Amino acid sequence: MTFVETLTPIVTGIIEPRAVQTDREGRFPREAISALGEAGLLGLVSATEVGGLGLGLREAAEVVSRIAQACPSTAMVVCMHYCGAVVLESFGKLPVRQAIAQGKHLTTLAFSEADSRSHFWAPTGTARANGAQVILDARKSWVTSAFEADSYVWSSKPLAAEGASTLWLVGAKLAALSQQSGYDGLGLRGNASTPITATGVAVSADDQLGEDGKGFDAMMGVVLPWFSTLSAACSTGLMEGALSRAITHVSGTRHLHLDSSLADLPTIRAYLARARIKTDMAQALLKDTLDAIATSRPDTMLRVLEVKAATAETALEVTDIAMRVCGGAAFRKEAGIERLFRDARAASVMGPTSDVAYDFIGKAITGLPLF
Repeated sequence: MTFVETLTPIVTGIIEPRAVQTDREGRFPREAISALGEAGLLGLVSATEVGGLGLGLREAAEVVSRIAQACPSTAMVVCMHYCGAVVLESFGKLPVRQAIAQGKHLTTLAFSEADSRSHFWAPTGTARANGAQVILDARKSWVTSAFEADSYVWSSKPLAAEGASTLWLVGAKLAALSQQSGYDGLGLRGNASTPITATGVAVSADDQLGEDGKGFDAMMGVVLPWFSTLSAACSTGLMEGALSRAITHVSGTRHLHLDSSLADLPTIRAYLARARIKTDMAQALLKDTLDAIATSRPDTMLRVLEVKAATAETALEVTDIAMRVCGGAAFRKEAGIERLFRDARAASVMGPTSDVAYDFIGKAITGLPLF
């Protein structure tokens, strides 16, 4: 059985039926994550030698995109898990890698901080040696799966070396980690994304991921390509979900006095055509980005920067069209369109935000250094 065949019944039988409740209650999709773990899909990018499926970014993007058609909250949890897992595949200890491969360990990233905002590559939180331990202090501004994951791939200023940052594996249930309140936001309401404050968090010096001061290299070389691409996969999947719901609605809703459906109206069809074109363009850019990464093309970093911004902004347009063509019916929770409309708003403000990405893209195409 392929990973797609394994995923499909989880989406249709567990994720989609709970999507409305996940959104309404701001409820972390624990049943979905457990099912994905039991099916081996949390270990999708884990190496086969530790019990994982040994697959890569292209397959991870397919999983995230398919889940996002039904529940973007769950898709973003999985997106961040894969981003953390790929770092741990390179730098993590064997037991945690095995636990991820077995679907028994959910991880996530803890990069963005209150004092550096969406500039996630520039932590202001500190690390200091204390014997065999390291003490971490930070104000993380947004952490997906906060206090729901088992671990955080955590960034801090370097311990002693030169450089922008150092990465650590931090247990998510440590007592010195705190949050003021749970997440109650506009969209992606089920992904438990909240600030986390670390006050004297003690970790083992062995929990350092990679070399001291080399966190920036891992962020740019590993995390940014994975996060940007998987965020784009979430946005494109979300577009497909909104468009398919809109098509179903306008095809099945009739004006009885005219004996016609909404789809018989040329204006409606034109709006749907625009949404289809925009979605296909976004998917084409995502595919090209995956090809660029796979072949190490010279324009890889440009595509990585482009794909998140382009798909995030296009998702705003496509979900707006879905709301427009479905009219008042789109405002009803059961239609699922207004939920995707709200969820689509998140990607453009996740670091690197669309505006930050535009600046980077502008620097890249004019020959200026990015940093």
